Amino acid sequence: MVKKFSMLALAGLIALPAVASASGGAKANDLERKIEELSMQLDQLKAQMAEGNGVSQDDFDDLAGTVGDLEDRSESWDLAARIKFYGDFRSRLDYYTATNASGADVSNDTSWTNRFRLNMRVKATENVEFKARLAMYKAWGSQGNIYGSGSNGNGQIFPNWDGNSTRTPSDNALRVDRAFVNWNNIGGVPIWFSIGRRPTTDGPPAQVRMGADERMATPVSYMDWPFDGISMGYAYRWGSEAMGTGRIRFCYGRGFEDGIELDTANVMDDMDFAGFSWDVMKKGNRFINLQSFLAMNVFNYPQFQDPVIDQMAGLPQDQGGFGPRVNVGNILHTTGVYQDKFGPVNIFAAAGWSQTDPDSSGMFNDYVGMMMGMTGPNTESENGYSTFVGARYDIDEIGLKLGLEWNWGSEHWIAMTGGHDDLYQSKLAARGNVYEIYGIYDLPTGEAISKYAKTFIRFGYQRYEYDYSGSMDWNMKPYDLDDAADVMALGMMGLDPVESADQIYLTFEAYF
Repeated sequence: MVKKFSMLALAGLIALPAVASASGGAKANDLERKIEELSMQLDQLKAQMAEGNGVSQDDFDDLAGTVGDLEDRSESWDLAARIKFYGDFRSRLDYYTATNASGADVSNDTSWTNRFRLNMRVKATENVEFKARLAMYKAWGSQGNIYGSGSNGNGQIFPNWDGNSTRTPSDNALRVDRAFVNWNNIGGVPIWFSIGRRPTTDGPPAQVRMGADERMATPVSYMDWPFDGISMGYAYRWGSEAMGTGRIRFCYGRGFEDGIELDTANVMDDMDFAGFSWDVMKKGNRFINLQSFLAMNVFNYPQFQDPVIDQMAGLPQDQGGFGPRVNVGNILHTTGVYQDKFGPVNIFAAAGWSQTDPDSSGMFNDYVGMMMGMTGPNTESENGYSTFVGARYDIDEIGLKLGLEWNWGSEHWIAMTGGHDDLYQSKLAARGNVYEIYGIYDLPTGEAISKYAKTFIRFGYQRYEYDYSGSMDWNMKPYDLDDAADVMALGMMGLDPVESADQIYLTFEAYF
């Protein structure tokens, strides 16, 4: 009986490495307990051998060897259990149709995409933790970016660059979306330091529309831009139960690396970000955040990952290019968001202000006037504004959530949303109105296996109505799309931007 029971216990121990690595370091104590139980059974076998109860020396040696081997391997199992893996998969179907300023229609009746993301967390020491996320994002039947000619003006996907490399459909490669180290509790106080590829996409209040249970990034979603940098933060309590907790962070990042400077004309400076993100308070579902940052030495356009496109972009404007890559000045960006929940109703309100500080190259230039010799670069500071509100009603009894959002941007509004998740044009960058209605349905797929697990479909409709051209562009003057002379001026430059667009989407999403 003892021998038979020992073999069953041994079979259970064989599975322990997989259990330990899946469940975390807490399983180490269970492993030690099992080894102790098996050691006790070894002592029983030894006693039975002394009494001559039919236990052979071979049986005893086999079990003794197994216990020794498990003890040797237990430390490595514990080390492996430090690493936690989790992720998500999304398949998305989009229907898109748009009307350009000249009246021409463009459309894509079916666009399928797959996105896979794998997260990793591992502690190096008690207060140092590494976090990473790899991402694959591609269109069905394509191993490249599905942009079209005149991509930015005609509402297609912008070519791949550092600020959207994991946020735009391309090939089936896994790329580093996030990778950073946090040093927490520095000096025994609630101060932390973090460095690496930053978690700066899908920030609040994006999680409301995307079906996430918690905040997905540090900055407000008006700053939806993957970049590399550092942050230092301090966490505090207000001392009032009603106010809860807060955090303030200083953030610095690099948006463009110019490389080695050559003693030639058109030498660029690196583009950097610096600013603050302040969680003023968080109590339950109530959340207030203010953030302000300065983008310094902003480029006129980024370095594209496709060398052919990058070379074409450097051509003079009269040859269909963007002209030489240069710095054009600074942009000050300030935003805030308020979120709360009352019963089944989630609400939020956000606002943004952008201000340009151009250098001699100018921002919001009138290129038609410049080509005709009527005007020079616009070196005046311009202010832009945006508002963004939304609500979601949760019907928990049937696993359904219904939401409605609206945002508006002024003539000179600039959104830092190069890494947006709207497939074609960023809705928060629009100079005009965008309306969205959506639903999220939790699929009845059985009991969750882990705390990360959930499966749902998300469906929605977006309506874009642009008042001015050039959303997310700080180079060209915003042309009034209701003004015939402005539309003609755009045509002289070979541009026919989207005036209105309709988009319907359906996703199947699994988190694991």
